[in-house]
Amino acid sequence: MLTLWRIAYRDLGRNRRRSGLTLIAVALGLALLVVTSGLMEGAVAGAIENNIRVQTSHVQLRQESYDEDKVSLKWEDLIENPYALAAQVQAQPGVQTTTPVLWASGILGTSDESVGVRVFGIDPLSDVSKPYRDGIVAGEFLAPDDRSGILIGRKLAKSLGLETGQQVSLLINTADEQPDEAIFTIRGLYDTGIPSYDEITIFLPIAKAQAFTRAGDRASAILLLLNLQEDADRLAPTLSAPGLEVLTWRDLNQVLLQAVEMSNGIMYLMYMVVLAVVAVVIANTLLMSVFERTREMGILAALGMKERQILIMFILEAATLGLVGIVLGNLLGSLGVFYLATEGWHIGDMASIASAEVAYGETVYGRFAPSAMAALSVTGMIITLLASLYPAWMASRLEPIEALRAQ
Repeated sequence: MLTLWRIAYRDLGRNRRRSGLTLIAVALGLALLVVTSGLMEGAVAGAIENNIRVQTSHVQLRQESYDEDKVSLKWEDLIENPYALAAQVQAQPGVQTTTPVLWASGILGTSDESVGVRVFGIDPLSDVSKPYRDGIVAGEFLAPDDRSGILIGRKLAKSLGLETGQQVSLLINTADEQPDEAIFTIRGLYDTGIPSYDEITIFLPIAKAQAFTRAGDRASAILLLLNLQEDADRLAPTLSAPGLEVLTWRDLNQVLLQAVEMSNGIMYLMYMVVLAVVAVVIANTLLMSVFERTREMGILAALGMKERQILIMFILEAATLGLVGIVLGNLLGSLGVFYLATEGWHIGDMASIASAEVAYGETVYGRFAPSAMAALSVTGMIITLLASLYPAWMASRLEPIEALRAQ
């Protein structure tokens, strides 16, 4: 076997340009797939982390009758005594912090135009509000006892021509299904880096939101942040209670997870197309080698080399090209992923195309995906070996006398 490998290695060096171009094709093809898989891994993981950070949290408690699509404010759909329940849940092992939140839908208006918004009533002092607090880019954050202040996204303010200190009107749905309107002063502008979220979400202190919507002391949900994201599935059953619905981050990110499944199918198709192109290049290289070395094959056969040995020799040539190409491809791909992981890919306003439930940031960062790299390497090697079978079989089937007559 070692002798056959030496012959195969020597034969690859006969036409260094062709062998080099084949190696480049294998390496670049695999590098492209490694970078793509790393970018997808980072984009998905980043979107889930963003959703958890600014919107869903790790676990939510709601009334079973709560209708998220309608953003219900009926008393029977809201959680009664939310702070007592939040304090009770806070005592559970693994829970980092909890806070009530009140959701409503509304219309934010200026003298010139209006826009539909999601209204979040939050506890300004809670750690759950940290992303908004840290994201203040102008003005100041809300105070718990503020009864006339509002916090809006910088992108929303820019689109409406608003600045801090200006007044806006907010028309909102209420618990008795009668809309109400009030004038608020813009206390601050925030930027979470998630355009699809910042453009439609405004904040009020939860006490003001409860009074404005006539929800009493009730809340739409209790948000839980955990020490470990993986604990959500373990903790959820322990929080079950009559009339309450417990939702983990997986349940709350179904839109994103389903989109990932769909995109994975498209990515796998792209992977196979790229690997198929690489297989064609390798098969072409070996076929050219067979045509150029027909006489040599006849000499080897005449000297007693068996068909099986000739077949193995060509497969070893393909294996050498594949192994070296895969190593180089993984190195180049890893450099690309490292760059994306540190510098990121700035997509800017393209992130606004996504819905608010898919929280892509303005910059998408890559992540190393060792399992994907291993799978791509193994698949690439298998396809390389399969591509070599026909040229190898053709070489092994040459008749010695006919091969010796070849020019």
